[in-house]
Amino acid sequence: MNYRPDKYGNNLSILGYGCMRFPQTMGKIDMKATEKQILLAIENGVNYFDTAYVYPGSEAALGEILAKNGVREKVYIATKLPHYLIKSRAGMDKLFAEELKRLKTDHVDYYLMHMLSDVQTWERLKALGIEEWLKEKQESGAIRQVGFSYHGNTEMFCKLVDAYEWDFCQIQYNYMDEHSQAGRKGLDYAHEKGLPVIIMEPLRGGRLVNRLPEEAKKIMAEYPVCPTPAQWAFRWLWNQPEVTCVLSGMNSEEMILDNVETASDVQIGELGEPEESMLRQVATAINGKLKVGCTGCSYCMPCPKNVDIPTAFASYNLCHTESKFKGLVEYLKCTAMRKDSTAASNCIECGKCEKHCPQQIEIRKELKNVQRELEGPVYKIVRKAVKLFKAF
Repeated sequence: MNYRPDKYGNNLSILGYGCMRFPQTMGKIDMKATEKQILLAIENGVNYFDTAYVYPGSEAALGEILAKNGVREKVYIATKLPHYLIKSRAGMDKLFAEELKRLKTDHVDYYLMHMLSDVQTWERLKALGIEEWLKEKQESGAIRQVGFSYHGNTEMFCKLVDAYEWDFCQIQYNYMDEHSQAGRKGLDYAHEKGLPVIIMEPLRGGRLVNRLPEEAKKIMAEYPVCPTPAQWAFRWLWNQPEVTCVLSGMNSEEMILDNVETASDVQIGELGEPEESMLRQVATAINGKLKVGCTGCSYCMPCPKNVDIPTAFASYNLCHTESKFKGLVEYLKCTAMRKDSTAASNCIECGKCEKHCPQQIEIRKELKNVQRELEGPVYKIVRKAVKLFKAF
């Protein structure tokens, strides 16, 4: 495993463990599988674990596994304050105390303002006393380092970097988002300010691995050196010295071992202009086919009318990156064939989802497009047949 230092010289594994998508069984975290995978990652040198208050069951699962196996001091825990739920200083104390209890620890190593969207939001938190609160927690040792996670444009990201004496930050960044979101300019700006940068969505919600269009696959396959799509994505990130740690939502032993192998032999600067050029071609091929820039993060969920928004967009994109048939089959399986319909047509346009979307997608508008393309006569016939079958 390779390591890179944080602001204070602590060595972080360049591969971090994203704890949003632990293995599940019957809708609940599979603790046995999760424990095995977390311990495997630790044994192979992973020492940065990223969770959040709003990831269902994640903090509690991570805390229980680390405490049970006596490995808490071998790792760094990063979790987040859901500022959008905070209305008072008492609210900060209550949520933080709950997080410590879930995590079975007396301190958080890296504490982030979750999805800090703009300077105005930070000013609201300042008015509630967040700066004094953070200072007290750091002086007591309950919080070791303070940062923020961000989705948005470069300009606002740079303003947020300057808004406080942060210890680190976290951004969405990959070879598709090189010039969107905070982007390479934001990465460079944070690095110049001395901030370690943690990377999320390195595989764009799996799109850079499992849902590459055929043209993109062909470009990679024809290149003289043939790492897997995931290896290309990680190597592109770790090629940059400004990147400190890359989070991966690993939920299989095979994935962990493959990512660890890549993180153990990668070197800064190993990719040159030919590799960069090839990946730019891949990104162009992907972007040319996508209809919705959804990463599948699920921050838009749950929908009050049970619309499965990420699946709706994934199916819609699949229609254009692979085939209409594949997209329709996926949509049927994931909406009409469930016990309760999760179709785009359930949407009542309340707009709740759009308030939480990190990509600023016009979700209501795009769901209408999904409905128009995927809920035609064939879909309606199958949906009606499923309802009749369930009646017997």
